Amino acid sequence: MRKEKKLDGEWKFKGPDGVEKAVKLPHTWNALDGQDGGNDYYRGTCRYRTQFAMPEYDAAGERVYLEFRGVNASADVELNGRKVIHHDGGYSTFRADVTDSLEKQNLLTVSVDNSVNKTVYPQKADFTFYGGIYRDVLFRIVPVHHFEMDEYGAEGIRITPGVEGKDAKVRVQSSHKVPGASVHVSISDREGRLAAEGDGQDVTLSVPDAHLWNGVKDPYLYTADIQLILDGSVQDELHIPFGVRTFRVDPKEGFFLNGKPYPLRGVSRHQDWKGIGNAITTEHHDKDMELIREMGANTIRLAHYQHDQYFYDLCDRTGMVVWAEIPYISEHMPDGRENTISQMKELIFQNYNHASIVCWGVSNEITISTKDKADMLDNHRVLNDLCHELDPSRFTTLACYAMCGPFNKSAHITDVVSWNLYLGWYVPGLFLNDLWMGFFHKVYPNRCIGYSEYGAEGMPNLHSAKPRRGDHTEEYQAVYHEYMVQFFEKNPYLWATHVWNMFDFAADARDQGGEPGMNHKGLVTFDRKTKKDSFYLYKAYWSSEPFVHICSKRFQDRTEDTITVKVYTNQDSVTLLCDGKEISSKKGGHILSFQVPVSGKHVIEAVSGDLRDKAVFQKTDRPNPSYKLSVKSSNSANWV
Repeated sequence: MRKEKKLDGEWKFKGPDGVEKAVKLPHTWNALDGQDGGNDYYRGTCRYRTQFAMPEYDAAGERVYLEFRGVNASADVELNGRKVIHHDGGYSTFRADVTDSLEKQNLLTVSVDNSVNKTVYPQKADFTFYGGIYRDVLFRIVPVHHFEMDEYGAEGIRITPGVEGKDAKVRVQSSHKVPGASVHVSISDREGRLAAEGDGQDVTLSVPDAHLWNGVKDPYLYTADIQLILDGSVQDELHIPFGVRTFRVDPKEGFFLNGKPYPLRGVSRHQDWKGIGNAITTEHHDKDMELIREMGANTIRLAHYQHDQYFYDLCDRTGMVVWAEIPYISEHMPDGRENTISQMKELIFQNYNHASIVCWGVSNEITISTKDKADMLDNHRVLNDLCHELDPSRFTTLACYAMCGPFNKSAHITDVVSWNLYLGWYVPGLFLNDLWMGFFHKVYPNRCIGYSEYGAEGMPNLHSAKPRRGDHTEEYQAVYHEYMVQFFEKNPYLWATHVWNMFDFAADARDQGGEPGMNHKGLVTFDRKTKKDSFYLYKAYWSSEPFVHICSKRFQDRTEDTITVKVYTNQDSVTLLCDGKEISSKKGGHILSFQVPVSGKHVIEAVSGDLRDKAVFQKTDRPNPSYKLSVKSSNSANWV
């Protein structure tokens, strides 16, 4: 009944050099200059255009919408010389009815602007703001009588599941502008069997003995089939997957899913890839999810903006609990209030039906450089109230800057709060995490608190036998995360913890010498090819997939006579072999350390049952390279 057609043919792109060239979507003009440092990537207006024949549709019975799923940051769209739509916000879907503007042959022109301004977020943050049409553009051909298509890029359906005893009470609200039409709703289980049905534009259906969406253990989804009926004939029909679950947060016991404790331990994610930027495909999304699942995470903070609908769908299907947020970040702009509101409306309307999402993020580190604090606080109250008005079923949160103290008013507006704390990285003293969180928890025992960001830079080509804060070695990153993961184990009151970051990502304003323009706090490298040791640390704590992993494999040349070989595992015992001979066996714990004499070149193996991992270390008289870092702030680190 509904049809889609991607505009994935040839596009002409006119960039900052004024030269027009052929490109394919998705596309960004900052794929390279936005990842090389210097904070000099092009921010301005570029133009895309494409020609196409009129799509096939029934002029009497159908309407044609032109839909963009991600254009950063502002877009002016013209079809055959007529203005179609203007949109501000680089991460959400927007569309327009273009039926009456179509001709036999058509010219579509899109002017895209990611320039510096004071009205569209984000403008200041530690990541690259790639310009371009970096997600799909398509025609959505719908019946002339259809569910609402002009409501903040959403589909016109809102599904709110609740639980009463063993049954689900599923409220389905549909939006349309068809006088005299009725709505029929049917709910099917995963096998396609009818679970409930009823009629009404706002109807609540009872699903007996409901199968709950239970996170990564059992991400069960139902499907709601919603029909728009006029004069006994089905005019439009949508099929919406959803999950039935309950959740709550407790200031002393953390997060609960379906009435049971469910500690949220996971990662944050930026969407860009090396050499590609934000112009990624479904294959890239699949790879990201594959790696996150392998590590055993059960939650993702999708920072710092709305992500592709495809990835939210992946979270639904894999059971990831999601924190979704808008890019209201780093700096409050008085002229940007309306943009925060419009981006929040789009985020909620477009993502309302995702089982994975449990909370709406209002802002991130907004106190870093805010001058008008009163206006900023008022903006937060407006957004918080808006979230509750549009979606009473979920709670609100925000991520506070490390220097935003426990008594800061912005930390007490949303339902729960989390902090971006890098204690042990930007400032010395891992133990400060215990003191900081312990103090907040003591002063505000009824306030739910978590970690929205924590992490340390780690580069797989930098190593040290004596790792220290600020050295950017893979070893210090591992030491940092060893402390943090054990700290979380001891403090179940933390409602959620999110590693910053799952993947290295571009931050062109950074200057880090060896590889400028990059944030290396990822557990996996920017190209997704190298899993750092810290990745396997979390896998040892969070995953049930059996494995053993020898750390510091890339640190082969050693000057010491005896080295410490560290093994991460989720197995009960590990035996370490050197050149085929047993060194030692150890039981218990996720982190096992062995002392190994080194006199030449040695093959080290870690063995647990049928599981094996191998590394090679060799004695050398050549000293290791010495690196010295000066960490200036939470947003920059410079080589000196």
